[in-house]
Amino acid sequence: MLKRTGPAPTAAVDPDLDRPDDGARWSSWDQAVHGPAPHPDWLVTELAATDTELGVLKTGKEADVHLVRRGIPDTDRSCLLAVKRYREPEHRLFHRDAGYLEGRRVRRSRENRAMEGRTAFGRKMIAGQWAAAEFAALSQLWELGNKLGSIAVPYPVQLLGTELMLEFVGDADEGRAAPRLAALRPDPDLLRRLWDQLVDALVVLARAGLAHGDLSPYNLLMHGERLVLIDLPQVVDVVANPTGRDFLARDVRVVSTWFAARGLPADLVDPAALTAVLLREAGLR
Repeated sequence: MLKRTGPAPTAAVDPDLDRPDDGARWSSWDQAVHGPAPHPDWLVTELAATDTELGVLKTGKEADVHLVRRGIPDTDRSCLLAVKRYREPEHRLFHRDAGYLEGRRVRRSRENRAMEGRTAFGRKMIAGQWAAAEFAALSQLWELGNKLGSIAVPYPVQLLGTELMLEFVGDADEGRAAPRLAALRPDPDLLRRLWDQLVDALVVLARAGLAHGDLSPYNLLMHGERLVLIDLPQVVDVVANPTGRDFLARDVRVVSTWFAARGLPADLVDPAALTAVLLREAGLR
C-alpha cells in the first residue's frame, strides 16, 4: 500500500484556456465598480460579453488610452469604449502631483507617509488615486449633465484598479475619436456658442466645488457641435485644496487666451471677470 507523504501534484493552469476563441478577453464588468445608474441603453453589461482590443487612441506621460469593443459573441450587440490605463508605479506619474493631491489624504497614516515619500507602494497608491478621482468626478459630472444639460463628459463605465473604462466619444461606426478643440478653427458663430457652453460647464464645476485643474483646448472634444470635457484625474477641490483658487484661475486663463486668439472680443473672454464669477459660484467670495 502506497503512503501519501505530501499533497497530490496539481497540473499548471494555463490562463489562456478560459479565453474566448477569438483571442478577446471576457468582460471585466462583474469585477469592477460601475458608473451611475441607470446605465445607458448602449452599454453592454451582460456577463457573456467579451472585450476586444482595437488599438491605441492616445499615449501620454501618465496613462495610455486604448479603444476596446465590448460585445456579445454571435450577436450584433456591442459598444465601443475608451479604456484609460494608468502607468505602472515605476513610470513617471503626474509632474505636478504634489499640488493636485492636496486635500486628498487617505485615512491611514502609513499610506499617507508612503505617498508623501513616493515609495513604490506610495506611487502605486497615487496611481490608484488618479483613476479613482477621475471616476468619481466623471460620475458626479455625468449625473449633473444628465440632469441640467449644462455640462458634457464621457459616461464613466467602470473602474477596476488603475484602469478606467469610458464612453467612446466620436464616430462609433468608424472608430474615429471626436477632434480636440485645439485642432479646430470654428467660424465666429460656432466659436461664440462653444464659449457659452464652456462657461456653463465651468459654472457647473464651480457649484460642485471643483476645478478641472488642467483645462486647455487639448482636453476639450467637439462632438458634433457639443463640447465634451475629458481628462479629469487631476480635478481639484477648490475649497479643500489650499491652491484651489490658483488652479481655477489658471484653467480660466488658458481657455480664455485660446478663445481670444480665435477672435472673440476681449471683454467677453475677460479671465479676471470669469474667475470672479466662478469663485462666487463656489462660495469662495
